Amino acid sequence: MAHPFPTPDRRNPIIWPNGDVHPGTVFLKNAVQHPHFEVGDYTYASADVPPENWEQMLAPYLFPSAPERLSIGKFCQIAHGVQFITASANHRYDGFSSYPFAIFDGGITPDRPSLPGPGPSTVVGHDVWFGRGALILPGAQIGSGAIIGAGAVVSGDVPPFAVVVGNPGRVVRLRFDAAVTQRLMQIAWWHWPIDQILTHEAAICGQDLTALEAAVI
Repeated sequence: MAHPFPTPDRRNPIIWPNGDVHPGTVFLKNAVQHPHFEVGDYTYASADVPPENWEQMLAPYLFPSAPERLSIGKFCQIAHGVQFITASANHRYDGFSSYPFAIFDGGITPDRPSLPGPGPSTVVGHDVWFGRGALILPGAQIGSGAIIGAGAVVSGDVPPFAVVVGNPGRVVRLRFDAAVTQRLMQIAWWHWPIDQILTHEAAICGQDLTALEAAVI
């Protein structure tokens, strides 16, 4: 028996046929409580063994006092083993030593000479698929519709609808040409009401741009 599509405020959105909740997949915004970790509706994360602390597993260096932010849009898909290494993981490396004396001395303040200055935030667009074990480095800016391959190590800017693989991560192709990509960004189906999305699932998941444009209200 089919279940209705889960609301975005449900923590565990997958229900097995016997009625049990699948604990290893969460709508992520309902599983993290962090002042600098922002997640859009319907973005999910999965883990082979569900952690007690999803934010610690996914972004272990996003400390409560960190100046940077981690922002992930709607409808992203985050496989097991993905990690976001945010800017507070960095060490100072412009001097003679990179050792972070301050973190062991109770002095994590902006003026401590063994700490680097504030780093950039990490921003992910909408409908981005992160393959198993991908590693996202500080300050990455990943465009909507991108696909990040399993095990990829990603830094810098990733264009919308790009496919990134390898270490270091490199764009191996763009999923669509520039005109189609621009139109998809304008259509921005991820902002539609969920009923409209489900009604036009075939157009969203297909390759007929005319059909998708016809679904725009």
